[in-house]
Order: sequence, then C-alpha cells, then structure tokens
Amino acid sequence: MEKLEIAWLFTEIADLLEIKGDNPYRIRAYRRAARALKGFPGDIRQLWTEDKLETIPGIGRELAAKIGEFLSTGTSRYLEELRQEVPPGLLDMLAVPEVGPKTVHTIYSHLGITSLEQLAEAARKRQLRQLPGLGPKTELRILKGINLVNSRRGRMPLGVALPLAEELYEDLASLDGVEAISFTGSLRRCRDEVGDVDLLVAAGEGERIVELFSHSPRLAQILAKGKNRVVARTELGIEVDLWVVAPDQYAPALLWATGSRRHYQRLQERAAALDIELAECQVLKSGKPLTVKAEEEIYRLLELAYIPPELREDRGEVEAAAKGKLPSLVTLADIQGDFHSHTNWSDGVESIEEMAAAARERGYRYLAITDHSHALGVAGGLTPERVLEQAKKVWEINRKLPADFQLLAGTEVDILADGSLDFPDSVLERLDVVIASVHSHFRQDQETMTRRIIKAISNPHVDILAHPSGRLLGRREPYAVDLEAVLAAAAERGTVLEINSSPDRLDLTDTWARRAKELGVKLAVNTDAHAGEGLREINYGIMVARRAWLEPQDLINTWPWERVRDYFAKR
Repeated sequence: MEKLEIAWLFTEIADLLEIKGDNPYRIRAYRRAARALKGFPGDIRQLWTEDKLETIPGIGRELAAKIGEFLSTGTSRYLEELRQEVPPGLLDMLAVPEVGPKTVHTIYSHLGITSLEQLAEAARKRQLRQLPGLGPKTELRILKGINLVNSRRGRMPLGVALPLAEELYEDLASLDGVEAISFTGSLRRCRDEVGDVDLLVAAGEGERIVELFSHSPRLAQILAKGKNRVVARTELGIEVDLWVVAPDQYAPALLWATGSRRHYQRLQERAAALDIELAECQVLKSGKPLTVKAEEEIYRLLELAYIPPELREDRGEVEAAAKGKLPSLVTLADIQGDFHSHTNWSDGVESIEEMAAAARERGYRYLAITDHSHALGVAGGLTPERVLEQAKKVWEINRKLPADFQLLAGTEVDILADGSLDFPDSVLERLDVVIASVHSHFRQDQETMTRRIIKAISNPHVDILAHPSGRLLGRREPYAVDLEAVLAAAAERGTVLEINSSPDRLDLTDTWARRAKELGVKLAVNTDAHAGEGLREINYGIMVARRAWLEPQDLINTWPWERVRDYFAKR
C-alpha cells in the first residue's frame, strides 16, 4: 500500500511542478520514481529502515528523503507547499479529457486562465490555437472535453464516465492481489448517461484493496467506506463506487451489480422456477451453494443463452435468450468505413489527406468527406462552387490511394427551414454521398419540423439523415419531431438514418435505432469527426447500436462500398 501511495504522491508533485513550468529534469525524476515504485516488488518500509532506498532504480538522495518523510509522518510538506502555490482552478483543468499538466502550464502562463469557464471562453474565441504546441486540433479537443464535463446534471454522458472508469481500472489493475476487474451498472450496460462509476474487483484481501484505492489522487472526498466497499467523489463531483468481493463470489456479484434491476428480477423469477436462487454473491441450487466462475455459467443454469450486458434492460432479451433468438450484435471489427467527417475546408482541423490517412490507419475501406454547406456560415460552410471544387480534390487524392480504399466526395447539406436543401440537385447528384441535417430553427413546432425533415429525406439525392433528433446531451433537448413518422418515411424511401457517435450526441438513441430496425430502415454508425483522432469515437456509436439489438447487416458501413453505392443508386 505504502509504495503505491508514494508513487501517487510523486505523480502529483510532478504534475504540479509541470503546471508551474519547473525544471523538466526534476519533473522527469519524479515521474521515473513513481513508475519505479509501482513496479517495485520488495518491501519499501524495510528498505527505509535499512537505509537502502537508493538501491531502487530512479531513487536518489532527495527522493529517498521524501519517501522517508512520508513513511514517518504520513504526509509530504513539499507537496502541501506546491498545492498552495498552484491556483486550484488549474487542477480542475486536468479533469478535462486529454488536458495534461504541460498544456495547463502553457495556457496559464500565456493567458492567465485559472478556471474551466475562462478556458472554454478562450477556446470559443480560438485563442488556444495560437499558443505554442497546441493548435486547432488541441483546441477542438479541449472545447469538446469541457462541454462534456459541464453537461453533467446529476447524470453524466458516457463520454465523461468511460475515460475516468478506464483510468481507475488501470489503477486497480496495478495492485497486487487483484484477480479480476469490471465496470458494472449502467456504465457496463453502455447507457448514454450514467449516474456514477461503478467498479467490481475480485481479490482475496478486500480491505487492503479498499484502503489502497481510498488514497488515489483521483479521489477528492471519501463519502463512505467499509471493509469491502468505498464510495468516493472526484474533484468534478463524479461519484465512484468500488466493491471488492472474494474471487469465488465474483461471477454472481458481477451479474447482480450490472443489472438492470428489472433484468435481474426476470432472471430471479426464472431461477425460482428451476429451484435456483440468485443472490448478490452466490448461486444456490436446492438451497446448496454452487461454484460458478463466469456469468455464462449462470445463464446456462437458467437454460438461457448468454445475454450481453448492453441488452440487459428487460426489453425482451430473456425471452429471446430462452428461444435462442438473440441477435449477433455488431462489433467494432465489422465496421468498414465512416460516412460523416469534416476537414479544414469547413470547421474541421485537418486536411483531406490527413483524414484519409487516419481512416486507413484504422483499417477502413472507405471514408466520406462531408463538409458543411454554406447556410452554416459559423462553420465555414462551402458554397456550391466550393463543394464541387472539393469533390474534384477528393477524387484526385483518391486516385493516388491504394485500390482497396475509397475516398468519397460528399456533403453535410443543411435542411433549411422549409425542408428544402442548401444545395441544388445539380450539385448533389454529382457527389458520392449526401447526408442532410438540421442546424437551425430548432424551435419549430412538431408538425412543422416533421414535415420539414420528411420533405428533405424525400429528395432522391439524400442518402443519410444525420443526428436525427438534434439533441446534445445535457445541453440541448431533442427538437420537437415525430420520429415515428420520419422513420416510416425513411423506410418507404430507403433513406439511411445515422447513429452519430459523438459522445455529446449519441443520436439516434438506442430505442429509436431499434425501432428503425423493426421498420426496415437501414442505419449507419458515423463519427462526425472533425479530426482524424475523432474517428476513434465510433466506439460510442457501436455501444448504442448494440443496445439497439443491431447486427452487422443492419448497418450500411459494415458493407463494402460497392454494395453501399448500389443501395444508394436503387433508392
């Protein structure tokens, strides 16, 4: 426990020094020492008593003295002094995804920013991209990260919860004695918003794991703590709940903790009919405990096919599992391309060539470049002349790429207030892919908005309707639209609907995506990426698709481009 606590202490010191712009060699020394302590197999207290701390690689006289101070007093005077020297608002910035101490130092030293609010304002004014080492891509990431962090209202977007959970997972995985770890609750079920971050650990010494975890620098306040459980809060108010169970309790505990409550109740009802009892930490048959090592074994005992966590919402999954009719859910490996991306021709931050390279690095077979149309002036939308000029450029680049990859010329054309499109048919008909979306007049009444969207997707050149409900998680409610009517129109016309993977959208939702499948509407999981790294956010869309019971054949971007092209042409 002590060596991990000291490693965390050294990491925090390094972060604070880097925020201050201190000597890079000193910063690296603390980070090296932290890594060395995490991987050190011996007893650090014994080395201290024997005056042998400097035998640990990376630990010199100064660091050995600080280790000794902590071991003797439980505190570090140097760390406390650093905390007093750094404005507290700078530490809040570290909670923004992908913002590290070096970036915080650059922002603070050049702009004097000391709060998330000031940081967001600077990003909106495009001041960050002018700073050394940042640029437009970093500015975009920072603004997006702040929006996600600020969007929490009791619940937080999956895009905030998951990165934090992954960091905590790595911390727990580094602890001796941990045999298994999993996310649980709504996070494991991949709901678009979650209340807190729930983690389950299998370990023989639960009390030791709880004590270690309680000292994590990622936690600002301990709300409750017992022998095998701790509930804490991060600096941004996100609650974290860690539960530690014995290894032989892990499978039943994982099933129980994942939920949903209604799904688990359905399993209990089925179990009772088979003289089986499901409890938090055990499974009993005729009153006698059974040894189960995995959730799959429990489902088999209940005469059910294994039900993936994303489906555990009591929406017919138990009945389907009993009949062997669960869907073969789509996976990331099934995705062959992305039909929604932006470049620096509009409001993206990378060139066409850079976006193509990023797609190829992911193993994609195709990528559509779909910059905004000119009605969206705030995003640097293209005129008809410019979009055709861009299309020529896209095709020119495509001719130079390997034959197994297709770079597609497209547009994200605005749906205007009356349902007409921002580009004439004479432009749209020349493009490979046309996606249409609403970016204005969000307050139209339901009848007007529904008529507007249906008119737009009735245009034979519109292939995909992007982010159909217009919601922004925690920031903007869906606009008033009869999605049932829109889906019916899409089914009739063969228009594809998008599941937008951007963590602040996740639109369509899982329930509407499933309804689309029921009506025979094809879907596409797209990222709306504004930089190459944004293509990674496809993971979030896949989570939505899996919750929607979607299989590979339901998504057009699991198809080869030739099949997609033929589908568009036959509409």
